[in-house]
Amino acid sequence: MLEIRKAEEFKAWLDSLHDLMGRAKIQARIKRLAEGNPGNTKSVGSKVFEMKIDFGPGYRIYYTQHENVMYLLLIGGNKRTQVKDIQIAKYLAKNI
Repeated sequence: MLEIRKAEEFKAWLDSLHDLMGRAKIQARIKRLAEGNPGNTKSVGSKVFEMKIDFGPGYRIYYTQHENVMYLLLIGGNKRTQVKDIQIAKYLAKNI
């Protein structure tokens, strides 16, 4: 099982979700990521990856990988906030 760490920005976003089913789906995807199966994921540049969750408003999780053993969940969002979220994720990944 891979180590998963969560940035404070990601924790705050996840804690603020009122969509309980969406939160459960996100947590299930994080578990799959820890097991080595990221699912529907693509690179958005600067060593940042976007994990798409096809539920609700189109949730996204942005993460980076460090030394092939640890994933840092940077920030989360949805399709509507995608452009801003990618910019923030790249900034956070650069400043780890």
